[in-house]
Parts: sequence; C-alpha cells; structure tokens
Amino acid sequence: MKANFEAARALYARTKAEKFALGAFNIDNQETLIAIARAAQAKQSPVLVEVSAGEVEAMGLHNVRCLVDNYRHEYDIEMYINLDHSPTVEAAKAGIDAGYEFIHIDLSQAKKDATDEEIIAATKEVVEYAKTTGALVESEPHYFGGSSNVHTEDINYDEIRKTFSTPEEAKGFIDATGIDTFAVAIGNLHGLYPVPKQLDLDLLAQIRAAVPGYLSLHGGSGTPEDHFRGAVAGGISKININSEMRKAFRAGLEKVLADNPKEYAIVKLMPEVIKGVQDVVELKLEIFGSAGKANER
Repeated sequence: MKANFEAARALYARTKAEKFALGAFNIDNQETLIAIARAAQAKQSPVLVEVSAGEVEAMGLHNVRCLVDNYRHEYDIEMYINLDHSPTVEAAKAGIDAGYEFIHIDLSQAKKDATDEEIIAATKEVVEYAKTTGALVESEPHYFGGSSNVHTEDINYDEIRKTFSTPEEAKGFIDATGIDTFAVAIGNLHGLYPVPKQLDLDLLAQIRAAVPGYLSLHGGSGTPEDHFRGAVAGGISKININSEMRKAFRAGLEKVLADNPKEYAIVKLMPEVIKGVQDVVELKLEIFGSAGKANER
C-alpha cells in the first residue's frame, strides 16, 4: 500500500514538470469504472477515479477501493482514487483509512455557514491525519457552487465572479492548512450548462505565481478545449469531470433500452453504454495531455 502513495506523489510531481493534468472521473456504478479503465488503457494514461459522499453511500468506501484495485490489475493501468468533496473530517479520515491516495476535504459543502476558522481547523486536522498514509490532501476556502448535473439555466458570471479565488486568498489558505492541492475557482462551475464555461486564465497565472504546491480545477464538464489546454499550460494538475459522463451514460442507456424493448438482461445492453462514456474519457485524456504518460508497472 505504501508504494501506491509514493507512486501517486511521483505522478503528481510529474504533472508540474511535464505540463499535463490528471483527469479525475467520478463513478456511481461499475460500468462507468470499466469505461474509465478501458480509456486509460487505450490512451496509456494515468487516471484518478473519484467518488463523493453520495457515490460512497451507493457503492461503499471499501468496495470502491477493491474494485479500482481489481480493474487496475486486470487492465494493467495506473489508476488511483480521489475521495471528492468529503463533507466532514470523519468522512475524510475514513477515506484515508481505506487507502485512498487523494483526499478532498470540503467542509463548507455540507455546512454552508462554516466560518473560515472552522474550515481551516478541519482541513488542518485532515492534513495531519493524512500523514499516516501519505495521502495527498486537497481543499479550498468555500464550496463555489453548482451541482454535478445537466442544467438548463445560463451561467451568471456576474454572480460567480464574486466567488473567484484570489492569489492572496489561495496563498493564505495553503499556508494556514498545509494542503497539497488548492482547488481554484476561476470560472469553473459544477455541472453541465447550455453555454460553455469561460476560465479566467490570467487569474490562474497570478494564482500559480503566488502559491506552491498543486492546483486543481473542479467543474470541468462543458469547458471549451482551448480553455482546458490553457489551464493545463497555466499549471493545473488535476481536472474533475462528472456531468458529461453522466449525460453520456444516460443517453446511451435510453437509446439501448428504446432499441431493445424486449430485452430484460440489461447486462447485454451495457457495452454500447460503456463505450459512450469511454469516448468522453478518452477525449479528455487527450486534451489534458496525459495520454502516453502512464508509468510502466
């Protein structure tokens, strides 16, 4: 298990040195995990599988660990787990105990009125506990909005700009907590919207120049390719994708069900669904620059 954490840290260091980003892809079923594994194999890319609180509740914290390990060996790929948006210190510690290599503590998601002092204290506690395994810890001062779904409303940038990160805030938070990764808010937003997202790459450059460590980009779905490439060139080491995969999964499932109204062995219909999600992941791995970056195992 110790080798997993050492390899994860070495990989993360390479993202900065070689200018690529790790794709962090949420799963809420085994089929989506298979799609990620096949994409990683096809592109010879390292990947992060991630689960948030609802997905942990559905699949089981330790079950996910075992599934990822099994598929990592089966497909001979470089694959790690990120516990995404842990709402409590206890949940983050449970992920550390379960051997997750990446841990994201986000106290303000569950406790919207959490004070800066509470968020810093909780994050510091997780950072200290993570030393027991070597897990990398990610956080940010406040949850910046949206949800991992397909939205019909436009993005109100006048409003979300109020929640953008600043170089001073990012540096202060990192210094106060000791986190490995700071989750920036630069125009990214959880979910998929009818309009493309617009990242403030100039702001990203200012943040990158002001802080040590790693930077992550949540809410990646629906971001134009050139903005992704600019973010990677600007120092982003990890990009989260969820809603685009969910949309592909549902669209694929609806199609195969409609095309096969008399088939009740759903497992026979899943290859097309899996392939649709795999296509989404493969494209992102190319855009993020991680294709061909997997370490030999």
